Amino acid sequence: MDRFAMRTRKSSTMKSLGEAIEEFTKVLGIDGKLREYEAISRWEECVGARIAAEAVPERITKGILIVRVRSSVWRNELTVRKKEIITKVNTTLGKQVVKDIKFQ
Repeated sequence: MDRFAMRTRKSSTMKSLGEAIEEFTKVLGIDGKLREYEAISRWEECVGARIAAEAVPERITKGILIVRVRSSVWRNELTVRKKEIITKVNTTLGKQVVKDIKFQ
């Protein structure tokens, strides 16, 4: 077998680091929790600085994101935009992680 054939065969079986980590987290059973954490940590990226200043994600359990809102006016505004926010979060994460949001 020549060097080129060996290199081609070797590279076709190699995984990227991201793929390996994703597979490892699935084996450990923590991939869901990591995605939930990512939803919280990337909140400002998803909703923008203005909303993030008024609404802070506290936790996510079974796909329900709990967000603390500073005022009832903002809570009403965000409730109206809930579907849009859920879509933005899930699109950013590349997977459906958030099924619902409860604004408190």
